[in-house]
This record gives sequence, structure tokens and C-alpha cells, in this order.
Amino acid sequence: MAWVYLVVAGLLEVVWAFYMKKSEGFSLLTPSIITLITMIASFGLLSISMRSLPLGTAYTIWTGIGAVGAFVVGIAVLSEPITPMRVLAAALIVSGLVMMKLSSSH
Repeated sequence: MAWVYLVVAGLLEVVWAFYMKKSEGFSLLTPSIITLITMIASFGLLSISMRSLPLGTAYTIWTGIGAVGAFVVGIAVLSEPITPMRVLAAALIVSGLVMMKLSSSH
């Protein structure tokens, strides 16, 4: 169950990063509130997952899901540029996440 919590926490990290961008420096109320609620939920689920997962594994997977997810949302929703170097960087992050999961005993 810890892995489920961790994945959901990582997905919530993508949500709060997106809404933080949309909040325009916390100057817009609704995106700011969504940012704070999803941030708290993300940290809470990360914390629960760390009850049984090692710190290094949980934190690495969480930040990796957030980083790659934000990259995808940036391209798909915010029309950010997609370049070979950015795609390679995201692919390297994903490969690191897979290796971290495979090396975990949980």
C-alpha cells in the first residue's frame, strides 16, 4: 500500500506545481488554495509511505514523479517547448526511477 500512497503523493506534487504556476505568485486565490491543499496532501501521503519505504527510495520516487509529471504537463497544457535535450533529461529521470524501484526490497 505504501507504493500506492507514494504514487498518489507524486501525482499530487504535479497538481500543486501546476497550480502554483497558475497562482501567479500566490496572487490568485483559487489556484493558491488548490496549491496549498494538494501540497499538504502530497506531503502527508509521502510521510505515510515513508513508514515502510526507505527515505532515499520514497523521496527520490516522489520528486521524480513530480519532475517528469511537471515536464509532461508543461508540454501538454502550457505549451512549453519539447526539445531532444529535455526529452532525454526526462527519460534519464524515468530510468533512474525504474532503477530505484527495482533496487528496493519493498
